[in-house]
Amino acid sequence: MCGLAGELRFDGRSVDAGDIARMSACMVHRGPDGDGIWTHGPVGLGHRRLSIIDLSAAGSQPMIDAPLGLSVVFNGCIYNYEQLRTELQAKGHTFFSHSDTEVIGKAYAEWGTDCVDHFIGMFAFVIVEQASGRAILGRDRLGIKPLYLDETRDRLRFASTLPALLAGGGTDTSIDREALAHYMTFHSVVPAPRTILNGVKKLPPATVRMIEPDGSSRDHVYWVPEFTRDESKSDWTSRDWEDALLASLRTAVERRMVADVPVGVLLSGGIDSSLVVALLAELGQTDLKTFSIGFDAAGGESGDEFEYSTLVAERFGADHHRIKIDSSRLLPGIDGAVAAMSEPMVSHDAVAFYLLSEDVAKTVKVVQSGQGADEVLGGYDWYPPLADQPRADAVEAYSRVFFDRRFSELRGLVSADWLIADDAPSAFIREQFGRPGATTAVDAALRNDTTIMLVDDPVKRVDNMTMAWGLEARVPFLDHELVELAGRIPPELKLSDGGKGVLKRASRGIVPDEVIDRTKGYFPVPAIRQLEGPYLDRVTAALTDPAAVARGIFEPAAIEAMLALPNETRTNLGSNALWQLALLEMWLQANDIR
Repeated sequence: MCGLAGELRFDGRSVDAGDIARMSACMVHRGPDGDGIWTHGPVGLGHRRLSIIDLSAAGSQPMIDAPLGLSVVFNGCIYNYEQLRTELQAKGHTFFSHSDTEVIGKAYAEWGTDCVDHFIGMFAFVIVEQASGRAILGRDRLGIKPLYLDETRDRLRFASTLPALLAGGGTDTSIDREALAHYMTFHSVVPAPRTILNGVKKLPPATVRMIEPDGSSRDHVYWVPEFTRDESKSDWTSRDWEDALLASLRTAVERRMVADVPVGVLLSGGIDSSLVVALLAELGQTDLKTFSIGFDAAGGESGDEFEYSTLVAERFGADHHRIKIDSSRLLPGIDGAVAAMSEPMVSHDAVAFYLLSEDVAKTVKVVQSGQGADEVLGGYDWYPPLADQPRADAVEAYSRVFFDRRFSELRGLVSADWLIADDAPSAFIREQFGRPGATTAVDAALRNDTTIMLVDDPVKRVDNMTMAWGLEARVPFLDHELVELAGRIPPELKLSDGGKGVLKRASRGIVPDEVIDRTKGYFPVPAIRQLEGPYLDRVTAALTDPAAVARGIFEPAAIEAMLALPNETRTNLGSNALWQLALLEMWLQANDIR
């Protein structure tokens, strides 16, 4: 829901409302229903609104709470805002709207920065104390909603998208070589606070940052999930865990129906989204609109999973929409998806989500999605090889199965001028895995993927591609209470039955067995995995563009060899390596990075 932007000046100058207007205008796709700008000397806020809760003008932003002296901009949804509103009213607060934005301001007035502990939902917000000039920046526990930062000695700018910051002007757009090393090794993930650009950072998840008028700041990390065993549940059986997981998911799904507009479901036909549909039907939801997508087959790979999504929709009486993407839409869809990316995202799922969202947004404004279940509950095939690894060997075992390529393999692919001296990606994983709070090698991997990889790959992808069309996606498997519960589940229960065993067993009798027992599927876009014809031409154009040649990130001989055999070189996880290189150049060129 929405896009926010703004600036804090530390040099005594007043903000330029024109700069904020340019940043805000860049996010009209995130908030097509309204816009607003507020400035007060060295502080300015901008907002684009997607109306989901309190559709009236009272819910508009920036929201100015004159009695409290607070100005607020917010992106996301606080699912328990009605309960918090009642609690805050009992403490003497009066409300002028029915929006969750106002609840954020009142909660800050009541509890200070501890307000985030009371929020259940997805959020990025900025609160300005008008009298003191202090600003509070906050981001939700799983980083579902983004917040990008461009900070210099004289000012801090912030926005929901990276391109919005570029629109403000004056951003250092040089490429961060360490971030490039992460992109090329760590499955194209650049962990917070870095981005691919030196001049742009991102507020890490589960973080509140307090910024004083002189530019000094301090961070508070308010949530750290435990991936250890809970002694109070040491006598729990597998059935106990299944029941607890299902109960938690029921709550999470119900919470995400909070809206003043209809809520649909992105139904892939896999167990995760199918279970969301089943639980909504169980809750009495009627006339539920569901959506699935399909592409033409290519290279012997199927392009849709309509068989399973249709089965689920018919079982639960959903109003199902099967969206077949004509081949004529796919090529322009690639460029559209790249333009919608705040950071380079290599997964071909991005294009699928982009094109799906374009059609879904014509029918509903809000959807639930099954995103996150694989990371939280052990659904990927790189987890089982870690099951028998000693905790001390977890870093090497994880890097071996998950990294696209090892750092040493970058030489010969990445030009020497762009290489860093030390293996920063491996050092990062060593640091993360070395922290307490994860008992086994599998626990350490699941914690890393839930709190880092998930944030800067699947979650970011869903946010960017849905919001490109003014569509809000909600992810019940990333309800923080469900994630806390999942972290405590013994790894063997997650890895059983080919992955996500605890979820599969909990779903028996609720979701059709055909869906539970099927081979794991993905959002299929075969034309990107098997590059040929116009798609190969697009990749070739990106990698041979004068901007790419002048930049010289990749060794010319390596590019030439990969273009000659475009579908031969695969990453460690089987993705098309040529697409990974081309996607980076497409993004840099789309954003006019020189």
